[in-house]
Amino acid sequence: MREVAFIKQNKEKWLSFEKAIFNNDFKDADELASQYIHVINDLAYAQTYYPKSKVITYLNQLAAKAYQKIYKTKAEDTNRIIRFWKTEVPLICYQYRKFIYVAFIIFFAFTFIGAIAAANDGEFVRSILGDHYVNMSLENIEAGDPVAVYKSGSNWGSFIGITINNLKVGIIAFVLGVFLGIGTLYIMFKNCIMLGSFQYFFYDKGVFWESVRGIWIHGSMEIFAIVIEAAAGLILGASILFPDTHSRYTSFKLGAKTGIKILISTFPFTFCAGFLEGFITRYSNIMPHWLSVGIILSTLGFISYYYLIYPFKIQKQITKSPQTTNASFEFI
Repeated sequence: MREVAFIKQNKEKWLSFEKAIFNNDFKDADELASQYIHVINDLAYAQTYYPKSKVITYLNQLAAKAYQKIYKTKAEDTNRIIRFWKTEVPLICYQYRKFIYVAFIIFFAFTFIGAIAAANDGEFVRSILGDHYVNMSLENIEAGDPVAVYKSGSNWGSFIGITINNLKVGIIAFVLGVFLGIGTLYIMFKNCIMLGSFQYFFYDKGVFWESVRGIWIHGSMEIFAIVIEAAAGLILGASILFPDTHSRYTSFKLGAKTGIKILISTFPFTFCAGFLEGFITRYSNIMPHWLSVGIILSTLGFISYYYLIYPFKIQKQITKSPQTTNASFEFI
């Protein structure tokens, strides 16, 4: 069958299913499961005979939405919180993965700009970080402890204060996405310029490695989470700019709901980053190199796996063969 004929034959069925999912218009879970299997069959057929077709992307997204709906409507419900992080968020991250990639590209670009600006203007770092902070850092470097600033305050006080501040930054980055994503870009620009100039400052003073060992113990999760939160803000902005087949208001509601879920998913990582900064980073200058590097790599590896690799594994479970899929409906 030609692709055009295949689409024409099934288009009405797909659109009807998509509308039913959006409006939650199903008699029972069995009907939802039955139609889901039909979509999986069509997806398998398209992957076999039209491997480069855009219809594969559409059916993948449709199947992902149905899969989420099935988990929400199953009779013997599992723990909602566990399911949220185990299945729902990864599926959303897969569906909106391009926004995450774009957020990272913007992050690296803005951070690079900050570093270049600091390298070409001796006063740039002071204009960004302030004279007090720069002078304090210079004193710490001369004293042999470049990141001594993280030792100020109590463990619990630092943990609570830092965590609240990071949560605030992430929430603002998301909420400002309502201004067509421009507000989110501003928050990213502001923080990335600061990060780039901050790291170049330590490089210029010859203590780059010492700063990396200290800053990135907590920074791996902290910065990564902010980038993901920015991606949620970009999704919110895009939902207003590009409503697709929905009304702009409906698209906005969907974008807000999706973005909030992504935002919430970053909170545990933000709490972990705050804990590390309050309780662990302060000892970075006395702990063995292998330990500080191990913490950095393990935290970065874990959060990277969750947002960049794990979503593909969950999505792959959805697109498995119909025979295997049937078994997953036994709990409905």
